[in-house]
Amino acid sequence: MTTPRVEPPRPHHAVHYVNRVGWLRAAVLGANDGIVSTASLMTGIAASGATGESILLSGIAALVAGAMSMAAGEYVSVSAQSDTERADLAKEKKALATQPHAEWEELRDIYVERGLDRDLAGQVATQLMATDPLGAHARDELGISDLSTPRPVQAGLASAASFACGAAPPVVAAAIAPSLAGISVVPVSLLCLLLLGYVGARLGGARPARSMLRTFFWGALAMAVTAAAGHLFGAAI
Repeated sequence: MTTPRVEPPRPHHAVHYVNRVGWLRAAVLGANDGIVSTASLMTGIAASGATGESILLSGIAALVAGAMSMAAGEYVSVSAQSDTERADLAKEKKALATQPHAEWEELRDIYVERGLDRDLAGQVATQLMATDPLGAHARDELGISDLSTPRPVQAGLASAASFACGAAPPVVAAAIAPSLAGISVVPVSLLCLLLLGYVGARLGGARPARSMLRTFFWGALAMAVTAAAGHLFGAAI
């Protein structure tokens, strides 16, 4: 009788959606902002009675200005976050050099609060302080990790690119048929919002229907309000 072959256990590699939170949030935010703000502006201009060429020009201006604004805003905000983290790390490094025992107690108490008994928490804190004390405190006390390390230039470029990708469909729709720009921009933009909601939900492991409804509703509301404002002020002018 032959002995059945036993397959060695395969390593378990679970896919965690939280690892995508940083770039997924920025991509969805930029693309959604690109679609909604550009389409809303073009819809408002169209409702005022402007020509197709004016609608197209407003869309191009919105794409360029919005992409630059997103890049600058993201760069400035992420740079501020980076400055704050560096200041905290410098403060923590000084504390480790001047009062290491107090920092050890602080790290031990963190692990006790997370469920370890006092002796085990002390052993863990001792081992981590012996190898990488600043890294341990940055991760467990300050919540700073490699996954959340701010990169201002990368964040700015990603936000600008995602905004431009979102703003492109309504602009292209107006460019293909300028005479129908006032009609084509809205359905194309709403369709893109539904697609964005679906893709964002799938990448984040969420339910597509809820995400699609959310992006569709708020995008449609923004376009409707802007169209009403464009019609009102267009008639007044």
